[in-house]
Amino acid sequence: MSRDFVETPESDRFGDAPHPRVTQKLFGHAAAEHELLDAYRRNRMAQAWILGGPEGVGKATLAWRLARFLLANPDPAAALVQGVADLSVPEDHPAARRIASLALADMFLLRREWNDKTKPGKHFTEIRVDDVRKAINAFHQASGTGGWRVCIVDCADDLNRSAANALLKSIEEPPARSLFLLIAHQPGRILPTIRSRCRKLMLGGLSEIEIIDAIDALGAPWSLRPAQEIKAAAARAEGSVREALRLLDGDALAFDATIAKLFERLPQIDWIGVHMLADKLTGRDNEAAYETFMRALQRHMDRRVRTLAGAGASPAQLAGFARAWDEIHALARETEVFNFDKKALALAIFDRLAGAERAIA
Repeated sequence: MSRDFVETPESDRFGDAPHPRVTQKLFGHAAAEHELLDAYRRNRMAQAWILGGPEGVGKATLAWRLARFLLANPDPAAALVQGVADLSVPEDHPAARRIASLALADMFLLRREWNDKTKPGKHFTEIRVDDVRKAINAFHQASGTGGWRVCIVDCADDLNRSAANALLKSIEEPPARSLFLLIAHQPGRILPTIRSRCRKLMLGGLSEIEIIDAIDALGAPWSLRPAQEIKAAAARAEGSVREALRLLDGDALAFDATIAKLFERLPQIDWIGVHMLADKLTGRDNEAAYETFMRALQRHMDRRVRTLAGAGASPAQLAGFARAWDEIHALARETEVFNFDKKALALAIFDRLAGAERAIA
């Protein structure tokens, strides 16, 4: 939970891009926005919602957009609420300004916090139970004026089991006029007991044009990249603005293309190329290259399995990819937790993928 403007890196924000709480435009989710507005106008707003879908498609932007609207318009029967077409709130509205600075007493945020005890500092890998308890305690004490109190969890995938159970207690017995908005990249990972008490709203990926429009709306420096690079990033982004921005950062787009070519050669492994790739993943300052590699891996495996399934491959034939993914996921987890050599991980990944491809042949 945050009360003052945050100066440390924010786990729910991509780099220097504007945080979703200050993003005014929403792209591609008019139907989802109308569903939330309609529920509010009809006084049928569920006490908890899961906003699910791929990372970077606008779930957090929609959650903050709803929060601003409720805090700016606490009466669902008001003429303004009944007459508007969307959840937009003027940027200069007091509620919008206070949310932007995280200075609103009835607004709560649960996310992975910054751990300044590590050297160098980094975010915790989970949302911890103490974070939840602190936020929920303040949540129950807020809204002395009888207005809405809103808690955004970004993202619910990061809740450890103890934290999720602590959150469940408040969702089961929420204070009056309270709202929980759980952002989830993989809703299936949320505790079933939480899922059963939430209304679900799934958001799909954006079109390439919507991604390009979203990047243009961000302004400099992102919108100043060459048009062909923005178009290429949007085409590879799998419907995610965040992924497109990541690909536009530095040489990520060119590196992503190099990775794709190595994957396309499987089951043949270009070991010289793989070793050169793996060298880029080592060292303290190569987190961006590692993320590019892991994202490209996920995208490749998803497309490859879909292509094979569409071509009539049997479950038995596809089982090799499932085994490879399980092994790769376990290796990646060990590498990140224990700070193992990422070069060794990259070599192992290509070995596992090649084995899965040979099983298909």
